[in-house]
Amino acid sequence: MPQYNYIVRDADGKKIHGSLTAESESGVVAQLRKQDVAIVSIEEVKAAPEAPQKAVPGKSAAPASVVPLAEPTAAAKLKSSKKKIPTRDIVVFSRQFATMIDASVPISQAMDALVEQTANPHFRRILQVIYSDIREGDSLTSSFAKYPQVFDALYVNMLRIGETGGVLNQVLEQTASYLEKSEKLKQKVQGALIYPIVILTIAFSITTGLIVFVVPTFAHIYDSLGQKLPAITQTLIDFSTILRKYGLFVLAAVFVAGTLFGRYRKTPNGRLHVDNLLLHLPIFGDMICKVTVSRFCHTFATLIKSGVPIIESLEVVKQSCGNRVMELLADDLKISVREGEGIAASLGKYAVFPKMVTRMISIGEKSGHLPNMLTKVAEFYDEELDAAMEGLAKVIEPVIISFLGIIIGFIVVALFMPIFNMTQAIH
Repeated sequence: MPQYNYIVRDADGKKIHGSLTAESESGVVAQLRKQDVAIVSIEEVKAAPEAPQKAVPGKSAAPASVVPLAEPTAAAKLKSSKKKIPTRDIVVFSRQFATMIDASVPISQAMDALVEQTANPHFRRILQVIYSDIREGDSLTSSFAKYPQVFDALYVNMLRIGETGGVLNQVLEQTASYLEKSEKLKQKVQGALIYPIVILTIAFSITTGLIVFVVPTFAHIYDSLGQKLPAITQTLIDFSTILRKYGLFVLAAVFVAGTLFGRYRKTPNGRLHVDNLLLHLPIFGDMICKVTVSRFCHTFATLIKSGVPIIESLEVVKQSCGNRVMELLADDLKISVREGEGIAASLGKYAVFPKMVTRMISIGEKSGHLPNMLTKVAEFYDEELDAAMEGLAKVIEPVIISFLGIIIGFIVVALFMPIFNMTQAIH
């Protein structure tokens, strides 16, 4: 029977080399699976090549399944690249990886196949380097952790739990499901904001066009008549004159203010003040709060369900929540949990989490079903967010149309009022 060399990692993440004799590679996989280890690679030991090949001086032939290694400079560029990988590509990769691991395919062979099947060129290059690192003996977790711009803290921590606990396929499925939910939530929020932004942009463009191009024409006509204009008309003409003369300065001032605000937003205090302000905005603040709580609970539940300790889970939640207020909350929560205080009692100190949420989490703690309760809270807030966005879409359209009608109506009345006055004077 043929002999196979293998590389596996035990529950502590220690790399173990060994060899087994079996009728086929699947037999080796079956034996290793009984030992509750994570399979890294399996290679058959061949006594001699099937067909002799001429050696090329200075070069050595690589196995056909091995993807050529990327140059060190290329790997460095990939690590420093800020190019985004679509979440959908990461989800598809995770599900395919989970399926292959569940089918007892060794990690290195699974990665080899996934590199070839990845359509996104940039993502393929990253997976290629990860695959090369794994073949050189790096752990799965450390190989993925080199690309935080693609695989965030949550993804890497989930991989670590799956790799050391021998449940990599389950963890990858849970991670893929979480990414899908997170992306859907993001798309919902973007969809709710795009419509009012488009309407407001159109309204602003129409109003600006009327003031800059139409009002001066009427002003020229009224100047030639030499009559005193109504206050409303004179105010509109004066505003049009100021806008045409100093419009570029206004745009420059807006640009400078936006740039300064962006820099302030990147500072710790600025980010805290802005994120806190967003949570207290009328109408939109409630939606942002629901999104933040939903993301917090989804992430927390996914990590705890996968076996990540609560303290470590809170650290990952802090890095992935996307809101400075929630980051500070996670820090305080870690301290409270270390001191023996319950999660629900700690969350009850913050207005971001309503009493209903803390009560449900408290029940989950006492019953030992905290992950399931966190998931239910997140799903409840997802439904609340859907209802809020539908209501906003129904309200925002008539409000914007009414506002636009008032502005345009004001301009029309102001422009034609002198004509109405002259007509009445003639009669």
